[in-house]
Amino acid sequence: MRAVLAFVAMLAAGPSAAVECRDTSHGGNRYTICEVDATREDLRLFLNDGNGLPLGQFGAVNRVLAGEGKRLAFAMNAGMYHDDRSPVGHYIENGQELMRVIPGAGPGNFGLLPNGVFCISQGRAEVIETRAYLARKPGCTYATQSGPMLVIDGALHPRFLPDSTSRYVRNGVGTSADGSHAVFALSRNAVSFHDFGRLFRDRLQLPQALYFDGNVSRLYAPQLGRNDPGFDLGPIVGVAEPAE
Repeated sequence: MRAVLAFVAMLAAGPSAAVECRDTSHGGNRYTICEVDATREDLRLFLNDGNGLPLGQFGAVNRVLAGEGKRLAFAMNAGMYHDDRSPVGHYIENGQELMRVIPGAGPGNFGLLPNGVFCISQGRAEVIETRAYLARKPGCTYATQSGPMLVIDGALHPRFLPDSTSRYVRNGVGTSADGSHAVFALSRNAVSFHDFGRLFRDRLQLPQALYFDGNVSRLYAPQLGRNDPGFDLGPIVGVAEPAE
């Protein structure tokens, strides 16, 4: 878990930003990764505004946070959604379940089992395979279900093929074994599922990782000058920090 250990060492050395983002490469592909200390940072999911209308854009999330005297330090799309921007799978925001868990197989990447849930609770962030999530009932403050899992207990998803020709710009999240750190990644070129999973398993050495989406993948990382434009999104994950 070299990437996470390096991040912890950096925190011990002195003050740091709420999120540390950087460009990296692995296996001939280019990625941007953003690391979050879940024990310290205000990591949340965002979907609708106070009127129940989809936020859709990073700028809209910032406008909501401004009412709290906060702003986004980082954000990324966080799970698949329908045309009306509602989540395809399980979704919890601020302790309220808006969409139930979808346990079975189905069409598309979401239904390529095993899939999983990204769960945020007080001081902790975990990627949990869906069946394990149903058995554990972890009591998430925020949760978003997506799929497929990229890494399950240190192993790549069994359906991933090394020679796959299906390549997209993809994004996802992995978590440390103790739940203290979440590492978000977005590819900077089109990659296969196999290559993307290997980033989390081999480069970041994270035991669990979950695919968020492909082709629509977008990142907000002001420290890198990133505020990716595009059409409206569904669930968004982000870190809120005090506005200056």
